[in-house]
Amino acid sequence: MQQILDVSTKLFQEKGFEKTSLQDIIHELNMSKGAIYHHFKSKDEILRGVMDRQFRYATEKLEELIEHTEAAHAKEKLQRILEQLVADPQSHSIDGILVDQMKNPQFVIEGMKTGVNQDAVRIKQLIIEGMEDGSMETAFPGEVAEVFLLLVNIWLNPTLFVRNHEETVQRLCFLKQMMKGLGVDIVSDLFIQKVTAHYAEIGGYDLPER
Repeated sequence: MQQILDVSTKLFQEKGFEKTSLQDIIHELNMSKGAIYHHFKSKDEILRGVMDRQFRYATEKLEELIEHTEAAHAKEKLQRILEQLVADPQSHSIDGILVDQMKNPQFVIEGMKTGVNQDAVRIKQLIIEGMEDGSMETAFPGEVAEVFLLLVNIWLNPTLFVRNHEETVQRLCFLKQMMKGLGVDIVSDLFIQKVTAHYAEIGGYDLPER
């Protein structure tokens, strides 16, 4: 099954999901149609498998960073984790495929649910640690974590809302100020730089010359 997902990911990235047929996948794998159908009944099911695998990786990467990232306090640790997640190539290896699916409401909803039900729980724990060590101060650690992820994963995405570089930076600066006002000052300047550079890659706009 992993071979099917690997080849399908490659074809979706090269040709796009819509232009890749199930026959293309079968031909590339040199497998029988029955062997494919044993695992996946349609191209949509294959895409779901590709996305589920990526979501699992992202969750495992977050857990790994939480365990191994060292810092003076919880706020600094969370800042470093966020910076490393943005910079991790594997975490964004199928972003080109995901951009094509941004018009799919079901995909957007699944992304929101994953962020709120899984990743926000771990970020909440880090915020609570920050409350205990004095580096963060909020009465709503869970709600802050959920809102942060919803804004980062959905609202900030320039491919979903068709924004240019300046508009994306403006919203990141707002996010930084908002989180600071909520007592969870975790949006660093380096995070903003890495996010804007990444969105330039997948969003189609050019970064301004320096």
